[in-house]
Amino acid sequence: MKILFATGGTGGHINPALAAAGEIKKQYPDAEILFVGTKEKMEARLVPAAGYAFETIEISGFQRKLTPENIKRNLGTVAKLFKSSSQAKKIIEKFKPDVVVGFGGYVSGPVLRMASKMGIPIAIHEQNAFPGKTNKILAKRADKVMLTVPEAEQYLECKNPCIVTGLPVRGEILSANRDEARFRMNLDERPLVLSMGGSLGAKAINEAVAGMIAKRISKHDCKYLHAMGQYGLWMPDALRKLGVDCDKEPDVEIREYINDMDVCLAAADFVICRAGASSLSELEALGKPAILIPSPNVAENHQYHNAMALVNKGAAVIIEEKDLTPDSLSQKVDELLANREALKDIGERAKALSIADANERICEVITSLVKK
Repeated sequence: MKILFATGGTGGHINPALAAAGEIKKQYPDAEILFVGTKEKMEARLVPAAGYAFETIEISGFQRKLTPENIKRNLGTVAKLFKSSSQAKKIIEKFKPDVVVGFGGYVSGPVLRMASKMGIPIAIHEQNAFPGKTNKILAKRADKVMLTVPEAEQYLECKNPCIVTGLPVRGEILSANRDEARFRMNLDERPLVLSMGGSLGAKAINEAVAGMIAKRISKHDCKYLHAMGQYGLWMPDALRKLGVDCDKEPDVEIREYINDMDVCLAAADFVICRAGASSLSELEALGKPAILIPSPNVAENHQYHNAMALVNKGAAVIIEEKDLTPDSLSQKVDELLANREALKDIGERAKALSIADANERICEVITSLVKK
């Protein structure tokens, strides 16, 4: 069995593909797996580190804002499209895959289109509630279209019915124990509010969280753990100016990055975060209530659609970034902490959306094409 994966650009595309490949190798140890990506993006580091063979093609995305510089870049992208198709054909002819699978990112476009032209079965997986442009195009010719959430299907034209598989969640997240996690973190009976804005740090979230903590700290009704990110190192000083010294305040912990997310997420009573597909799948898996603040700076505003897939089912609450202030965030935190039954209900509704066997479902879809 030979399976070729084409994906790249962000961890949101790459990590689910790696998880799917891992499940295939678990069930079919003799399976041969090849990844195709670009040499400039994250996949060039993550895929070889995971132990998989890796080939590259030259491809880039189109710039949507039409400035003179971007028009020049788009002309270069057109040239790369022709070259990437030729590169994809050579890789496919050499590897001879039984099925080709795309997990999003513009690199998957030329590879899957070429595989389809060559009569090889193709499948795609869409992580977000609002599909990306590449998957919208590929869905029309894909033999199997896998979705994280059913809401995405309304935006796709598919030749076959879509299959909701969910999104793989890391094993350490699934196996984390709340009581053990809270013991390791030396927490008391008060709730833990976990907040973050991504590894780089979201300025709007950092500012709102700092203001919220300053407004609420005198209540001493909860503990706060916040990840400020690489560009948020100013935050402890900002809190001191607001009257909160993190070195002396035992109820507040500010980190640059959370390396033990499995422990912290298990211990948390609710979470304040962005609405990336992987993050939401982890919240659902653990049944964690959340205040979601979708990033407005992503393609097709897909994080908003991801968030609303939960909000419309009562499985999360939302504050759009345009409405995010210390006051609006404090109000939401007050509401959640004041009504523990409502908080519990939100978590249970989130848990009900979780698909625990996403890995197995994705593996079944992919290998069913091989068997055909």
